[in-house]
Amino acid sequence: MWKKTVGLYREAYRGLPREAWILALAEFINRCGFMVLVYLNIYLTRHLGFTLLQAGQVLSAFGLGSILGGYLGGHLTDRLGVRRIQIGSLVLSGTILIGAGYAETFFSALALLFLYGLISAAIFPANDTAMTRFCSGELLTKGFALRRLAANLGITFGPVIGGLLVLIDYRWLFWVDGLTTLASAVVIAILMKPAPSVSAPVGTVFEKARSPWRDGPFLAFLGLLLVQMIVFSQIFSTFNLYLNSIYGLPESQIGPLWAVNTILIVVFEMVLIHKLGKRSAIRMIALGGALTSLGFALLPFGRGFVYAAFTVVVWTVGEILTMPYASTLTASRAGNAVGRYMGLYSLMFSTGMFIAPTIGNWLYAEIGGDALWPVVGGAGILASVGILALKRSLDRPRPGAPESQGVQSITTS
Repeated sequence: MWKKTVGLYREAYRGLPREAWILALAEFINRCGFMVLVYLNIYLTRHLGFTLLQAGQVLSAFGLGSILGGYLGGHLTDRLGVRRIQIGSLVLSGTILIGAGYAETFFSALALLFLYGLISAAIFPANDTAMTRFCSGELLTKGFALRRLAANLGITFGPVIGGLLVLIDYRWLFWVDGLTTLASAVVIAILMKPAPSVSAPVGTVFEKARSPWRDGPFLAFLGLLLVQMIVFSQIFSTFNLYLNSIYGLPESQIGPLWAVNTILIVVFEMVLIHKLGKRSAIRMIALGGALTSLGFALLPFGRGFVYAAFTVVVWTVGEILTMPYASTLTASRAGNAVGRYMGLYSLMFSTGMFIAPTIGNWLYAEIGGDALWPVVGGAGILASVGILALKRSLDRPRPGAPESQGVQSITTS
């Protein structure tokens, strides 16, 4: 039994190129320092003396910067290349983050956090594009899953380490977070070779960097995925509030619930993606979105830590199915404009995370926590139905896209 299990895990990771592991390593190092944003609200209000309104404005400035940075990063990736954008984004954002630790006025904190969001978000479309250049066919979904695994594994360390550093000095958060970001840049600069360019077969008529804004089915897909992202992003706002105020769970029990999510992803995501193989990306995204929404919709129907953990398991399985396949589908639509497509995809995620707390908190105040979850869960399930309805349109090849190209060979039917 043990040998069979070990063999399954070996098979799940087999075939991934060296560069995919390097991208995952850089992501792991970067996420090990993920701590400033976790404690930023407390730092701004308790240590810098900002009002809740001012702290919220600083956080919103970061969110706005992230929205712009992800989109602009996609355009710059197509123009300057994945390696330059990744290294540049990491070096500049790491430096700005260290500097932000010395900001003491409202306007300096606002400006630096906006710049940090703008520049740090540029790495996401560049990193996605790099993965599409090194992984082809079904390996691409595995590549995205590997990077998610590395990110989640790193995030398990960052907040814990940050919680210890604040006992010494809050400024250490900015230094450690910034230095791990710079270390990620060093890993990519030294270990990762330049990504191969996208090339089409001789005689292929291929559009020049087609804009994703002209891809109607893809825009409809992103719109529906945005609804699901707003549902999922409640974990950063109303989810914790509901567990604390309605379930009566203290912070010491809410933290382990997040660990359930991380452990499931680290242990099972790669194996599950491997076993699913060439399943329809659209069907997996629709199923994953429905499970994520269902996990949240179930919250009012039970109480206690064990039941809350059960709901986390349900929406984590949905997250595992949705995220890698959504990235894969985006890459499969992009042709030679992967950066632009990934930039728009990143913009959708940033927008969802930006507006989710406002919508969730408003609904929570207006209709109450017990009514909130069936509403947002139902909206997510309807969005999943809409995504499934787009299957035929998204399966249809884009005009001029070469079928033999690695990214285009991904099965979506």
